[in-house]
Amino acid sequence: MSRLLVATLCSLLFLTGCSALKDDSGKKHLFWRVSDSNSTVYLLGSLHFADSSFYPLDTIIENAFDRAEELAVEIDISNDSIVHLIAEMGEKYGKLPDSLSLDSILPDSISYRLDSLCLSWMLPLGSFNRFKPWAAAMSIEAVGILRMGYDDQLGIDRYFLARAHEAGKRVSSIEMVEEQVYALAGIGAPDSLGIFYLSTLLREIAYQDSAFSGLMQSWKAGNDSLFCVFMNLDTVQLSHTDSLLKRQINELVYYSRNRSMAETVSQYLAEDRKVFVVVGAMHLAGNHENVIDILRSKGFTAEQL
Repeated sequence: MSRLLVATLCSLLFLTGCSALKDDSGKKHLFWRVSDSNSTVYLLGSLHFADSSFYPLDTIIENAFDRAEELAVEIDISNDSIVHLIAEMGEKYGKLPDSLSLDSILPDSISYRLDSLCLSWMLPLGSFNRFKPWAAAMSIEAVGILRMGYDDQLGIDRYFLARAHEAGKRVSSIEMVEEQVYALAGIGAPDSLGIFYLSTLLREIAYQDSAFSGLMQSWKAGNDSLFCVFMNLDTVQLSHTDSLLKRQINELVYYSRNRSMAETVSQYLAEDRKVFVVVGAMHLAGNHENVIDILRSKGFTAEQL
């Protein structure tokens, strides 16, 4: 996608998004009520990084949370034992053996782009050398978001975890740590997948600020269609091989997890549990096999609020 098109999308979003934010009547959110004949579950799309401008949240979201008896999140990162396990598995699956370094396994063209990024961000060369390609890519993405002024401590999921503990609500994890780490790390997938992921991120890093700002504003405006556009910005036409690799990544990171999340929500409804679910907005607003579409295909009613 061209730089001009990215800028145009941002401008349109600013104009339409601000208009939507000024008038709460009829305004939608990345928030859905899913129901069967006798029970209801609420699903909110989370941004794992945010800032103070996101708060307070709309009363329709807060009221639904107040009515719920329990909170379900991807992973309960308020649980110290879970955080410890995440760190342990990140070390195991995200770090290279001492005998290897990232620059020794990357093609020269990718190493040059990584060095250029470190220089432009005023980071020491080799800052990501201990990481495997997938972990380096995720770390770079997180550093870029933090540089924009967004904070994981102000993420939507963290906010509701704090609210749940304050209210004494039960908190459950939809995914196991092992499942999420295996998916994100591409365990069992070829090494080329992680290198492709890192290469793609480095190629598109110049657009990250625009894309992430677009995601933030479309979340605030409740515009799931535009959120999906910014989620899938591509700057170049992919080759057939790269398209296959991207599809593999999407299957690992999104589609397979979306199917599992939808099955869990189905169980909540079958058990008549009053659950407020918070998962990454990309799982709810994606343009292929998102959780909402899967639940609708199962016969549930899903209304965006």
